[in-house]
Amino acid sequence: MTAAPRPARWPARSRAPRQAPRPGVAGAVVAAVFLGLLAVAAVTPALFTPIDPLETRVLEALRAPSLAHPFGTDQTGRDVFARVVHGARYSLGIGVIATTVAMAIGLVVGTTAGLAPRHVDGAISRVIDVLMSFPEFLLALLVIAILGPGTTSLVIAISVAAVPVYARIARVQTFTVRRSGYVRAAQILGVSTTRSVLRHVVPNTLGPLLVMATIGFGTAIASAAGLSFLGLGARPPTPEWGLILSEGRNFLATAWWIAVFPGLIVTATVISASVLGQHLRARGAGRAA
Repeated sequence: MTAAPRPARWPARSRAPRQAPRPGVAGAVVAAVFLGLLAVAAVTPALFTPIDPLETRVLEALRAPSLAHPFGTDQTGRDVFARVVHGARYSLGIGVIATTVAMAIGLVVGTTAGLAPRHVDGAISRVIDVLMSFPEFLLALLVIAILGPGTTSLVIAISVAAVPVYARIARVQTFTVRRSGYVRAAQILGVSTTRSVLRHVVPNTLGPLLVMATIGFGTAIASAAGLSFLGLGARPPTPEWGLILSEGRNFLATAWWIAVFPGLIVTATVISASVLGQHLRARGAGRAA
């Protein structure tokens, strides 16, 4: 007779499902530090350079990067590093204001759609879907075509173009919160609809919107730089990043630094905002799980 096979000494380990990789903490820290430095530059640019960004020195025009001028000089002798540092105030300001306005309007529209009757919600949802079918940059161009070029028009255009994204997130989050157990319990206890919305719906909707706003902040800066590059935003001699890029595009062959360094700052800012936003989103998803 053949011996019966021995049972395994150790039971086989069950393999846990792999979780989706999250953005690295180190990358998020680097992104936050970079954005923090830009914020300091926007508030107190004198900490980084004492040079006036509007001062022209014809004799020092088109100087290559050096210790005296880390980013070189432009066609009129203005220090490019000073213009980039002072430009943080304009570019970051446009991004912050446009993102805040878009998030506020999106919160109101999305919450209204989530709480309104079905026919009102359907009408608002169809408008949001139509607007989201167009790229944000194209919507911003359309608004500027109506209002005309300028910094104020630029902020309004970027805000309007970003509203549908925040409105959709707010609508979905409102549906989720209004059907939760604690909201229904509050209604049973006689809490008014207005108080329930202010105490439960709005605070629980703001979290995802703030995470989305971190990513949208980078998108707003990129859109502002692109529109200013086309001559639809800030007016010369404002040291705005997109306008600096536009002024340096004709000198790429002889003075590449005029456009390259501002372009690198815009790219780094957009990437930093995206990395930080993705990290915050991953943390929020991990807590929800």
